[in-house]
Amino acid sequence: MASRITHNHSRGMLFSVGALIFSEGIDRLIREGRLDPIPFFQRHTRGDWGDVSDQKWQENNAALKSSSRLESLYMVTRELSICVFTEADRSATHVLLPTEY
Repeated sequence: MASRITHNHSRGMLFSVGALIFSEGIDRLIREGRLDPIPFFQRHTRGDWGDVSDQKWQENNAALKSSSRLESLYMVTRELSICVFTEADRSATHVLLPTEY
């Protein structure tokens, strides 16, 4: 089962994130001590979209104003990357592995 955390802190955030939801794969890596997803989540909320294309970076910046879905990708290691996306209605932000996307 995926973890779900309600996140209410807004300092430094460019948008509301709603509930913070970790996928099963992310939850497993956290429990194994192999990943701390919070720094990547924080980058996402501050408008650092990570390792996405220039086009996706521009789309995300536009989505800040149009309330569209926001999508980030972060390379954690050579073997591990994570996706973070915030729903268009800002009800939830999901952190997941690319294979779970």
